[in-house]
Amino acid sequence: MAETSSAAPDQTPTTLWVERTGTRRYTGRSSRGAEVFVGSDTVEGVFTPGELMKIALAACSGLSSDFPLSRRLGDNYDVTIRVSGPADRTTETYPQLDEVLELDLSELDEEARTRLLTTVERAIDKACTVGRTLKAGTKVTLSFDIEG
Repeated sequence: MAETSSAAPDQTPTTLWVERTGTRRYTGRSSRGAEVFVGSDTVEGVFTPGELMKIALAACSGLSSDFPLSRRLGDNYDVTIRVSGPADRTTETYPQLDEVLELDLSELDEEARTRLLTTVERAIDKACTVGRTLKAGTKVTLSFDIEG
């Protein structure tokens, strides 16, 4: 079943879905033409769903911090955002996810660094929908569209 994400009032919502493409292998698709390969950790060339969740968190933090970082460091700044956290297989959850933003702030003095990092943290806390959803928890529903 396709998922429709929210969109601005003047935009058509993006439709999201996955299709089974092999044993323990799916292709995630969007109505905007994007694709991602998903499967179990025994399948080469795919992300696991948990890895995609971690990448979504890191990407969301990156996008949320992009404006304050580019405003202070310029449009061509480099950042790598790493996210880790092992799954608890008894509960099939990730009890903790740890993000690390790797930035070169060597050209800033200590006061400017502290101000920028505070601004970045606030921007992520305010605008990262993925992080906010993970921290708050969310209601997930499941329904079936059965033929025959």
